[in-house]
Amino acid sequence: MNYLKILSKREKAEVGKKLNEQFGVDSIPGMIVMRGEERLFLFSGDLPENEIRELEALVPIERIGIYLAKIVGGEIRLSIEGSQILKGQIKKDIFELDESQAEEWMKGRELLIKTGKRGFLAMKHGEDFLGTGKASEEKIGNFIPKNRRLRERG
Repeated sequence: MNYLKILSKREKAEVGKKLNEQFGVDSIPGMIVMRGEERLFLFSGDLPENEIRELEALVPIERIGIYLAKIVGGEIRLSIEGSQILKGQIKKDIFELDESQAEEWMKGRELLIKTGKRGFLAMKHGEDFLGTGKASEEKIGNFIPKNRRLRERG
C-alpha cells in the first residue's frame, strides 16, 4: 500500500544527517512526510500532525506539502523544488552549469562531463538550483521529468 507517513523526530534527523553528509544542509524547515518507501515531502503548514493523521484515516491523502526528494539506494536525490528550498544551505557537491549546459540540462539531457565525483550533485546555474544529477565517471545523469523540460525550438 502506498501510505502516508509523518516522520518522527528521529527519522527526520536521519534524513537531515544524510542531507548534511551529501550537501552540507544544516536544517530542514518543516515536517517531513513520506509517501510510499522513497518520496519525501516537506510540509510547513499550520495543520497539526494529529489532524493530518485523522484526515488520512478518513480519506487517502495523495500529497501534502512540496515534493522535496527521493531516497535512492540510501542516498537522497533532491527535486528541483527541494534544491531551491534548501539553496541557502547547500554547500557541498555543487556542479556549476554555464549557460549552454544549463539549457541542455533543462531540456532533460545528460551532460557528458567528467566531474571526478560519483553520486548526486546539486546542479546550479547562477543563483538558481536546478535539481540534482547523478555523476558517474563519464557523465551526469538527468532526472528532470519530461513534463518539466524545456521544449526544443524549431
